[in-house]
Order: sequence, then C-alpha cells, then structure tokens
Amino acid sequence: MEKKIIIVIEFCVGCRWLPRASWVAQELLTTFEGSLFGITLVPSEKSGIFRISLDDNIFWDRKEAGGFPELKVLKQRIRDVVDPEKDLGHSNKN
Repeated sequence: MEKKIIIVIEFCVGCRWLPRASWVAQELLTTFEGSLFGITLVPSEKSGIFRISLDDNIFWDRKEAGGFPELKVLKQRIRDVVDPEKDLGHSNKN
C-alpha cells in the first residue's frame, strides 16, 4: 500500500493568510494530482507563521526564509521529495 502523502500548510490567522494558504494548496493539488492524498490547512495562533511541511520535512518556513515562497521553487522542493521523476514543465530547474 502506498503512503498517503498529506502536505500541511500552517498559516497565521491574525495576518489573514488563509487566502494565500488556499491558493498555494490549490496550486500544489493541481501540480501533484495523483501524487498527493491531500493538503491540510492549519490555522496557527502564532503570529507570522506560514510553514509548508510533510512530516518532519519543512519545505518552506516564512520566518526562516524571510518571506513567502516563489511557487516555482516550492514546487521543485516538494517534487524532489514527493515525486522526483515528475516533470514540472516550465517550473523545472534550468
């Protein structure tokens, strides 16, 4: 049985980042259709949190990175863990 891959997007409620988290979730579900079981949006009461992870693997942490992810970079990081053979088209590394 294949592992059910669920990516977690934790976002700051006070910063009103739900729309951004929803947009990122939509993009990832579209890109990794068939590779992901789902994406969980987790409202955080910690100020300034925007973190995207899978188990102990953190793909993006806004505080550590100093901002939000460029979608191309985020997709590459997730692809490298979730489905290394996946062609990301124009988002592939050059």
